[in-house]
Amino acid sequence: MSAGATGVGSLPGGDAREAAKTVTGSFEEFPYLAELPARGPGADMIGRSLGLLVDMYAHVEPSGWRISDRPGRDSKRARSWLGEDLDALEEFTQGYTGKLKVQAVGPWTLAAALELHGGEAMLQDPGACRDLAGSLAEGLREHLADVRKRIPGADVVLQLDEPSLTAVLLGRVRSASGYRTYRAVDRQVVEGALRDLFAVHDGEVVVHSCAPEVPFGLLRRAGATGVSFDFSLLTEREDDTIGEAVEGGTKLFAGVVPGTDAPLSDPGGSVMGVRKLWRRLGLAPGTLAESVVVTPSCGLAGASPAYARAVQAHCVRAARSLADNPE
Repeated sequence: MSAGATGVGSLPGGDAREAAKTVTGSFEEFPYLAELPARGPGADMIGRSLGLLVDMYAHVEPSGWRISDRPGRDSKRARSWLGEDLDALEEFTQGYTGKLKVQAVGPWTLAAALELHGGEAMLQDPGACRDLAGSLAEGLREHLADVRKRIPGADVVLQLDEPSLTAVLLGRVRSASGYRTYRAVDRQVVEGALRDLFAVHDGEVVVHSCAPEVPFGLLRRAGATGVSFDFSLLTEREDDTIGEAVEGGTKLFAGVVPGTDAPLSDPGGSVMGVRKLWRRLGLAPGTLAESVVVTPSCGLAGASPAYARAVQAHCVRAARSLADNPE
């Protein structure tokens, strides 16, 4: 059995067809819907996800995205670019059967990034956070139905990007002034909102964060079937949590290749740390291929186009090395 490989989400450049061609050519068994933030606000991961919201709108201010009373140019642009990206992916996946990943920003990172009318983050208002999560759930339900209609043979995997999740749980998200931080959100509230959101999809749900201290246990309890993370940020203190997650059936989307231009080691070297982790945890080497998906450490928006192409091909070779030589 071959270990899987896929991308995280973003790519450099602004050409939707070129991105779809690159992704489907690199990851023949696990392509994804690319994001192209270089096009501007609305093509970034926050803007794209705000464009998915139902009966909730946002626009761009100099400080970032802010809630609006009605749909405006920025919301419409976000939806337009998403449509363009879906059209391109549909073109290059005619007759495709297999896994296909789509990404959206999760409710807690959105709440930390989206400003209320007064300029403070939505995170400070529990009622607004609940409304945001509900609106996102509706939007994702529609988006997933659209993807299935366009690519009927796809086994859709939903990835929720939550890079701010740890900061939300630990009370580290800074206020608009920067002089204080918002109060930590109760772990049960965070877990409950995620569980409700995961329920909109009847397939695999992966949560991605390239921040340190990813809360593996919380995500597993909320129902995530996989966790995507920057492997270089793991510490041995997290071994027990990761071991429990793997034994409970959670897939590890291990970000083992740098997301910005850097020399690439041989494919086997890129996954050496994963093999060592397996040995430390006392897990059977034969389970590596079914438990690990190889990815870049984070999105590739800051990489050169040539490096982005090379990294994706490298991930596929590294996954093959992991499957062929698990020991």
